[in-house]
Amino acid sequence: MQNLDIVHENNDIIVVNKLAGLISEKSPYEECTVETQVLNHFLKSKKKPYIGVIHRLDRVTSGVMIFAKKKSTLVAFNNLFSSRNVQKTYLAIVKNKPSKDKGVLTNFLVKNNHEKRADIVASKSKESQDCSLSYEVIGENEFGYLLEVKPKTGRFHQIRAQLAHIGSPIIGDEKYGSDQSYLPLSVCLHAYKITYQPAGSNEFETFEAPMPKNKFWNFNSLK
Repeated sequence: MQNLDIVHENNDIIVVNKLAGLISEKSPYEECTVETQVLNHFLKSKKKPYIGVIHRLDRVTSGVMIFAKKKSTLVAFNNLFSSRNVQKTYLAIVKNKPSKDKGVLTNFLVKNNHEKRADIVASKSKESQDCSLSYEVIGENEFGYLLEVKPKTGRFHQIRAQLAHIGSPIIGDEKYGSDQSYLPLSVCLHAYKITYQPAGSNEFETFEAPMPKNKFWNFNSLK
């Protein structure tokens, strides 16, 4: 089983840097998941640990994830997410540079359960959901352009679908039209940072997960 990359840990939460290729939650069909990694870590010091899955990342995505150690902590985070008081920042590498260096994308998205993908549609319908994100080009290397992406909504595959919709699919994301190969079970999408303000606190908490260590993510200078 792969090693757990711990970013931060205290009595309430554990923050980890998820490896691309792993699913977030325990599954009868997967021997190694991020949740089982966390469980094995907890079992070193506690016989019956509690694990609350606060949020998830796609299998193909790497980056920062938070797990709760207490039921009360999970409830508190659920409230933060439902009230949209959590800001996630992603990094994505695309081969085709967007027409504008920065912008806001607002679309209608329909979850295609049959093909396990999200489709951007032209108009609102009963099946569609609003989705919105902001992006900025912050780097460039031999493979493509590095985008900082901040989703304003938390829809299924929305970053992947919205970037593909403007002609800039994420490198390695064949499902959304990328013609450039990457690592197995991975795309060039990384959950870089998560920021939130705990209830009753005047301070913001921010946790960051370093970029993956491979040639695609080698950027000498960033904005």
